[in-house]
Formats: sequence, C-alpha cells, structure tokens
Amino acid sequence: MLRTETGQTVKLKNYSQTDFVFKGVYLTIRLFEGSAEIESQIRLERRQGTASDAPLVLDGDELNLTFLKLDGRTIPDSDYDAAPDRLTIRNLPASGEFLLDIGTRIVPEENTKLMGLYRSNGIWCTQCEAEGFRRITYFYDRPDVLIPYTVRIEASKEAAPVLLSNGNPGETGDLPDGRHFAVWDDPFNKPSYLFAVVAGDLERVGDSFTTASGRNVTLGIFTDKGRSHQAGYAMDALKRSMAWDERRFGREYDLDVFNVVAISDFNMGAMENKGLNVFNHKYVLLDPDTATDQDYAGVETVIAHEYFHNWTGNRITCRDWFQLCLKEGLTVFRDQEFSADERERTVQRIGSVRRLKSMQFPEDQGPLQHPVRPSEYREINNFYTATVYDKGAELVRMIATLLGPEDFRAGMDLYFERHDGDAATIEDFVKVFEDASGTDLSTFALWYEQAGTPTLTVSERYDASADSMTVTLSQSLKQGAARTGTKPVMMPVRIGLVGPDGEDRPLVPAAGGDIRDDVIRLQEAEESFVFEKVGGRPYLSVLRDFSAPVTLVHDQPESDRLALARLDPNPFNRWRILNDLLGERLASAAGGTGPIAEDPLGDELIRAIVETAGDDDLDPAFRAQVLALPAETDIARLIGKDIDPSRIYETSLNARSAIAERGRAVFERLIAIAPADEAFSPDAESAGRRALANAALGFVTVADGDPERTFQRFEEATNMTDRQGALAILVFRFPGHERTRQALDRFYERYEDDPLVLDKWFALQAAAPGEATLDRIRELAAHPRFTLKNPNRARSLIGSLAGMNPTAFHRPDGEGYAWFAERLLELDAINPQIAARMATAFRTWRMLESGRRGKAEATLSNMAKMPQLSKDLKDILERTLG
Repeated sequence: MLRTETGQTVKLKNYSQTDFVFKGVYLTIRLFEGSAEIESQIRLERRQGTASDAPLVLDGDELNLTFLKLDGRTIPDSDYDAAPDRLTIRNLPASGEFLLDIGTRIVPEENTKLMGLYRSNGIWCTQCEAEGFRRITYFYDRPDVLIPYTVRIEASKEAAPVLLSNGNPGETGDLPDGRHFAVWDDPFNKPSYLFAVVAGDLERVGDSFTTASGRNVTLGIFTDKGRSHQAGYAMDALKRSMAWDERRFGREYDLDVFNVVAISDFNMGAMENKGLNVFNHKYVLLDPDTATDQDYAGVETVIAHEYFHNWTGNRITCRDWFQLCLKEGLTVFRDQEFSADERERTVQRIGSVRRLKSMQFPEDQGPLQHPVRPSEYREINNFYTATVYDKGAELVRMIATLLGPEDFRAGMDLYFERHDGDAATIEDFVKVFEDASGTDLSTFALWYEQAGTPTLTVSERYDASADSMTVTLSQSLKQGAARTGTKPVMMPVRIGLVGPDGEDRPLVPAAGGDIRDDVIRLQEAEESFVFEKVGGRPYLSVLRDFSAPVTLVHDQPESDRLALARLDPNPFNRWRILNDLLGERLASAAGGTGPIAEDPLGDELIRAIVETAGDDDLDPAFRAQVLALPAETDIARLIGKDIDPSRIYETSLNARSAIAERGRAVFERLIAIAPADEAFSPDAESAGRRALANAALGFVTVADGDPERTFQRFEEATNMTDRQGALAILVFRFPGHERTRQALDRFYERYEDDPLVLDKWFALQAAAPGEATLDRIRELAAHPRFTLKNPNRARSLIGSLAGMNPTAFHRPDGEGYAWFAERLLELDAINPQIAARMATAFRTWRMLESGRRGKAEATLSNMAKMPQLSKDLKDILERTLG
C-alpha cells in the first residue's frame, strides 16, 4: 500500500504486500512524568520473492529514534535513515529470521491529537485506529500485518496502580524507585491498530460471564475516581451483548478477561482494541439524574458494537483501509439487530433510517460523496463516514433480506469459519453468501463500488377483470461527485398488498420475476411483477422496513397513502408514509419564495398524525416517532436547491403550531402517560412513555404560548430525560425568557462539576434556533468551562452550531460561517481529526440560495488557503470545494 505522510492519494488498485514478514513483537513501554520510552523488539524475515537488497521501510509520525539494533548489535548510522515519519533500514539479512530492536521516545502529555499514546487527566491511554500506532514506534502500521503481541508496561505505582493492555494478564512485580510492571500477552494475531495500553489511578467495577462452552471470563470496567457507581448499566449491557452474540451468531468470547476503560478525552465513541475496549466516557457513565433515555440506549448500542467487533473486526479484520465497511458496516448491522431484539424493533429501525437519511443521504448528494468501499483516499481518518458505517450496514441488511434468515446465518457461519484470523476483503464477504446460498450476487456487489442514492420509482395497475395487480419497479442512479458508475444493482423490495380490513393478502406471483416470500429481487433497470387473485383492489405497501437505501418515488393516490397510514400491518411503513407526507408538505411550503403558509400540512394529514399519536394500542415510542417532524436538514435535502434555512425553520414552526392546536386534547392526555414524579427505569417501555409525554408537552407548550407549565415540569423532574426535555422546550420555544434563563442557571448550578452534563448545557444553547443564537455562542466560547482540547466539549458548542442549528450557522450575513471557521482553524492546530469531521458541515453548501452560497464558498476558500493546515482538514476543504 502507498503511504499517506506526504498527502498523496492512496489507491486500492496499488495494494501490495509488505517486503518483510513480521512474526511477533515484544513491546516494553516505560511511562514517566513528561515522557515515555518505547522499546519494540520485532521478529521478522524477508518475504519470499523480495529482492535481497530491498530495504525495510517503517511508518512513523513525530517520532524520535533513541536506538536501533539488529540481533543485539547496534546498526551503523550508514545503514539507516531516521526521520520523524519514516525509518528506512538497509543491509538486512537476505534470508532467515532476525530480531530488530527499536527505541523511541515520545511526550504523551503534549499529544493533543489524541492519536497514539497520550495522557488525559493523569491517565495514559492509546488510540491507534487508523494510523496511530506509528506515533508510538516505527512499524508496519497497516491492517494486514497480523501478529501476536506481548507487552510490558512500567510506571510509577502511585501515578498508575492500574496497568492494562490487550490479551490475558501475565507476570507483575515491583521495580526500584516506587515503580512496578505488568506483562500482558495476546495470543491472537492482530494488526497494530488494535493495540492498546491504559495506565493510571482508576476505579474498577468487576463481574464475570460464563460462556456457552462453560469458560469463565473476568469482566472489568475502569473509570475515573468517584465515577465507578455510574458503570453498572454498561456492565449489564456488556453481559447481554455477550449472551446475544452466542445466541444470534454463535460467537463466543475467546480470552480470559474483557476490560473496558472510560476516558474523558477521546476522539471517537469507543475503540474495539482486542480485550481492552477504550471508550469515550459518554458511552459508559450514567445514572438517572445525569443521563437521558437516549444516553442509556446509546451506551447499550456502543457497548454492544465494540464487543461485537471481537469477531467482526478483530478475529477477522480488513486487508486494507478501503475495506473499512467490512468491519464497521457489518458491526453496525449487528448492533442494530441487538438493539432491535433488546428494545422495540420498529422503533429501532425508524431511528436507523432517520440517521441514514439525515447523515448519509446528504453525503451521497454532495462533494464528499464516495462509495461504501472507496477506491482512493488522501487521509483515511476522513473516511469514517456515514456512508461507510450506516450505508455499509444497510448493504449487510439487504443481503439478509435477499437471502432470508437461514441462508444469511449459513453465510455468516461460513465467513467466520473461512476467514478467522484473516485480513479479508469485500469480495471475500460477498463470496461466502454466494457459496452458502447458491445465489449470484455479482450485481449486488455493485452497491459497494457505486456512490450515490438510487431512486426507486414504483407504479401500480389493478386489473379488475383479471383480479390482478401489476407492480412496475424502475431504478436509476445519477452520476455524482465520485463519478463511480450508474449500473443497475440487485436490491430487495419488500412489499405487501393490504386489504381495507388492514390484513395482508396472499402474494400469488404470476410466472416470471424473482420473488421470494414478500421480497422482490429487482435487478434490471425496470421490471414488472404481476400478482394474481388479489381479492379486489388492494393498497400497495412498498419498501417495507426500508428494505433498500433508496429515494422512493411512488405515484400513489394520497387517499391510499393515508389509508395505509391507518391500516398497514407493517408499522414501519405506517410511520414512513406519515413522515414522507410531512416532508413533502414542508419542503413544498419552504421551497417557494412567497409568503409561508400558516398551515402547510392540511387537515387530513394532521388528523392522521394526531389519531396515530393517540392510539393507545400502539407502542408509545412508536407514537413519539410519529410526532417528530422531519429534521430541517431532511427538508433541505428534499428541496434540493436554492435552500433558505430560515424559511424551513418558519415553515416547521407553523406546522408544529397547526398540529398543536388541532391535537391539543390528545396531547393533554398524553402528558400524563409518564408522571414527573414516576420512579425511573431505563427499560424500553418506560423510555417510550417518557418520549411520548415529552413530545406531547412540546406541542401543548406551543399551543399555550406560555412557558409556565414546562418550567414546572423542569422543576419537578426526577430524572434527566424529563429535566432536559423540559429545558430543551424552554430554550427552543422561549429563548431569552426569564423562565428559560432561570432554568439554564439552575441546571448549570446543579451540574457544573459534571463534564458530561455540562456538555448538554452547552449543546442545548448552541442548538437553539435563530440568528441571534450566535451571540450567545460567542459568550459560551469564552466561558471558563469551555475548552477546545476536550473533543466532547468542542463538539457540544461548535459542532452543535454547525450540525444542529441551520438558522444560526447559515446566517444570511455569513457571520455564522466566519465564527465557525475561526474556531475550526484553532481546533485544527490542536486536534486535526476533530476539526476535519466538523468541517463536513459545509458538505451541502452548493444547495443554498445564492447569497449564503457565495459566503459559504468564500469562507471555504479562505480556510483552504491558510498555511499549515493539517492534511486532515485540507483534504476535507479541498474535496468540499472540488
């Protein structure tokens, strides 16, 4: 593989194996105040077929070489070149195994990038995915170099009584000068990106898990001092994840211990290092007073995701970073299925589709478009995207839908059997399902290569004389920024024929067409499917459960759509139809230039929404989803061009007011579904009732035009879900009101020493709609508790402005862009990875109306011209402008 240090493009087609084969490594990491010394002893040999005089070239990043030995003897200066980003060694043995001993010195306390080995609040920690290991020692830092690791950690016993690494614990002991050591041995081959070390003064929550085969696994969750009492739910989620993976996929844990560490300064959500998962403490620490139901669900999902990586990412990893979706998309699918089984399947699916449409669909439409498996990149950290994760998960889901549960499980079993211990490719993954099911998936594989969201167009015709229904499906794909092709792909389209009684009628397909049960396998640009003996004209329910990640165009009478919103036995489609109708009406009203309609929705749609929300036979969490209007970013995507975010906001406000007025009696009743003084339980049913009650409170508050009832709810709340829910209504509906200021002050006074809750305080204010919010954001940036060095805090303010507040970010005067750009450049000097991810907020700038578009382009151009940009941010800016 080509290297990335100088910013050149890395291409999939140029993949090649390493010149040398690594056999194993013994790492000694000596931690001191102000420095760390690393000794890396690598067993290796020249790969067969490599030229006998080919040098060994190892990756580095800001490294300082302290010594270099070959089989115990110092290598002469003339035989190597050492630079901070590369180590080249010449005159190595032409054959046979040899030992290379490399010494480096680094300063973890100065590592604000939070990649490699760094120190956070006194805790030494590593983050090595994707290319962080090269910031610790010179190495083949690439995912296809799989070897066993033995690690010895040495540190002050007072500063770091806990010493952790991958694998199983080994020898421990004391050293002179108040120091001690611990040895960890990982018997499984792994790539360098899965290496981990944590050292510090940490509290531990312990438990155990007995595997299906009877092995006992010791579990530990490590936290900052005084926070271990908040790790109980994470431990419970871990044990449930382990049991679920055994039941659903037959995957048993393989080491003697499994440890999780919660860190406050962390770029990602969490990292799946073998046997030692490192987490952003946001996804470990919670209790009812400080965490919302959404936080509980997030902890459950992320704990499961990182644990599931043990097999889909660790035991089987990716050959190169182009195959990133092979571990991430697959594991997202697995964590989605876990959450669906643990909670309510339809609601979980709605949440996944909402995220896909709000995050990934815009990515597919803009200058940062790329296929699920990209063919090239300049900075791999910039490809940890919604396309790789969320669309990647949708591709796995489509395979499961196309094949059915038995063949899908057989394919997964074959994947684990065939590729355990491998660095695999997408071709390997698709092939196991072809072999297990006998299905040709060659046209399906194009999903991995072609960027963009296909459009699925549906038409229907009922023939009364033949009592048959003809369904015609056509697919198309526009060429986008990635220019990767537009061929038809295989996609599953799940359908139903619904009678007026709300029952699915039997599907009796005529000859021709690839139909399995209720799934049509569409493969051509256009195909027609005929269903016989349909029992009178039915309602066509199409794309059930969002069986393919497409833009649906279905010229279906609105009367049929509203009937399906009441009758469809597929609850996901009941939600989708209402949500689609909402989006279409809002986009139509906001996309014009005339006066904004006071009621952009109309009586029938509002009646359908209110009736569904008030239907006590339906799950409360589902009803809460029905009441959630499409996000402003979703409406913007539907408008497509000449977008005015202020019009979208005003239109959404008018829609909420219309729903509030006509549904007030229902909403008044629903508020009581979760009393403010109710004892808190994080279970799905209780969380659903709270979600519905808070949604109803939001509408009643709009109808009242008075904050008093919401302020009272804030005061009486006994859990963070209700407290933050009420505070959000006050901040969003009554900015500047005395009650809102009082609530914000009381919230701050109560939680000023809790960093995770303080992030909520910053984020809520930064997301409050309105152009004037920027002035408050400027004040908050000067707050003594605000810092750019902590990723969570930076995201809470700067990220909330750019990602959650279109009216303030897209101010017509361009001030939102200017302030954001100033902060982004400051952040880039501290933590380029976080800066680059925030910069993707500009991905839809070309869709704005001309005034805002010009100011966004000028801001991007000015940033791109700045000297000393990181390669991370430079890559995003250049592609966004491209």
